[in-house]
Amino acid sequence: MKTKVAVIGSGNIGTDLMIKVLRLSDTLEMGAMVGIDPASDGLARAERLGVPVTAEGVRGLIAMDGFEDIRIVFDATSAKAHVANAAALAPYGKQLVDLTPAAIGPMVVPAVNLDAHVGADNVNMVTCGGQATIPIVAAIASVSPVPYAEIVASIASKSAGPGTRANIDEFTETTSHAIETVGGADRGKAVIVLNPAEPPLIMRDTVLALVNAPEEAAHDAIRAAIAERVEEVSAYVTGYRLKQRVQITPVPADQPVHTLTKAPVTHQVSVFLEVEGAAHYLPAYAGNLDIMTSAALRMAEAMAVRATALQGADA
Repeated sequence: MKTKVAVIGSGNIGTDLMIKVLRLSDTLEMGAMVGIDPASDGLARAERLGVPVTAEGVRGLIAMDGFEDIRIVFDATSAKAHVANAAALAPYGKQLVDLTPAAIGPMVVPAVNLDAHVGADNVNMVTCGGQATIPIVAAIASVSPVPYAEIVASIASKSAGPGTRANIDEFTETTSHAIETVGGADRGKAVIVLNPAEPPLIMRDTVLALVNAPEEAAHDAIRAAIAERVEEVSAYVTGYRLKQRVQITPVPADQPVHTLTKAPVTHQVSVFLEVEGAAHYLPAYAGNLDIMTSAALRMAEAMAVRATALQGADA
C-alpha cells in the first residue's frame, strides 16, 4: 500500500515534484495537487494525469474528499505562504515537507541528516544551493573543523521563477544558517547568482572552506569524504557531480582571513559542483529545481517507510 501525498503549489517546482512521485516512487501516491490559479498548467496537467485537484489552496485541500487518507504534504509555495499553510494543517496530524525557505521545522539535507528528522512533523528542505553544497561542507567537517565556509550557487535566470526571486533574502539567510547548523561550519555565508546567459547554463555551485589541516593525510581524507558524499547525493539527484578535482591550497600568511574567522586556518578547500536536471518536467538546465524536488522526494519516501514500519509494529 502506497502512502498518499499532496502537493501544495502548482508551479514549476510543485509540478516537477508531482511528476517524480508518479514516475519514480514505489512508496508514494499522489492524493491531491493544490493551487490557487484555476488556469495553471500544473493543475491542468494533474487533472489530465488523474490526480485530484483544487484551486482553493490549503482550505480546498482540507475540504477535499480523501483528505483524511493523505499522510504527507509537500509545500512548494513561498516562505510566507508556508507559515499560513502549516498553521492551517497543524490540527490534522500530517507530516509536512517544506520546499520554501520558511524553515519552521528542522532543516534537512538527506545525505547528511535524514535519519535524525524522519519523524518530524514539519521538515524544511533548505534551498537549492543548500541541498547542493551542505553535503560537501559536512563532508569536510567530518575530517577537520571548518571555521568558515562560503557557497556560491549560480543558476540560470530562466529557472528562477517569481517564488525564487521573491525569496532571495530568505535564500541567503536560510542557506547561511544551514551551512552552520547542518553542515557543521562555525560560520557560513551564501551567495546566489542568477545567470542570464543564453542558452541557459546548468546549475554550478562552489564551496570554499577554511580548515586547520596542515597534514597531507588530512587532505587525502577530506577528498575521500567529499567523493563519498557526492556519491550519496547522486543516488537521489542523478545529475549531481564534481566538476573537477577538489583543490586544497595553503592560505598565505598575509591573507586577511581574520576578517572571516579568528580561528587558526592553514588551507582553503575549493570544491566545484555541477547539477544537471533530470528533465522530468523542467529543462535540464534547471538543476536548482531538480535537486530540491529530488531531495524532497527522498525525504518523503523515508517518512513513508517509517510510518509503514510503525503501523506494522502496532498491528
